[in-house]
Amino acid sequence: MLKPLLAAVGAFGLTFLTMAPVLAVAPAAETAFVEAYKKAIETSDKKTLQGFLYTVGANPMALDFYKEMVTMEAGSKVTEITLTELNAEDKQKISTQKGPDGKPSKSNIPIVKKLSFKTETKSANGSSSGNSSVFVGEVGGKLMIAVPAK
Repeated sequence: MLKPLLAAVGAFGLTFLTMAPVLAVAPAAETAFVEAYKKAIETSDKKTLQGFLYTVGANPMALDFYKEMVTMEAGSKVTEITLTELNAEDKQKISTQKGPDGKPSKSNIPIVKKLSFKTETKSANGSSSGNSSVFVGEVGGKLMIAVPAK
């Protein structure tokens, strides 16, 4: 009698745990995140770009690096920007990421998407283009850029 009960409870637990990560940010919130990020790059709003970083529990050295990284393209024209599901290669990168000290590191929030964008900069000296991507997590229904944890 106890075995069937434990099997049923175990199956429910596995189903529940499998479903838990499926919780997702609303499509409108995803669109708002992408549009706000694009606007911050194009208007060179470094404070807003750094505000997208989830800083709780972040490795201080990694956080400094990420603050510089997210502002590198500030002032550029965004020619393409997408928020996509994680593919197998992304998941592999996440599982093997290293911190600034070269040791294995985990993100400070669960990563749920990848934000990828292309930029173009023109000046009197010529033009340049770049491709960038960052991993994004969800905190309280809001998308944030994940940073390696302490």
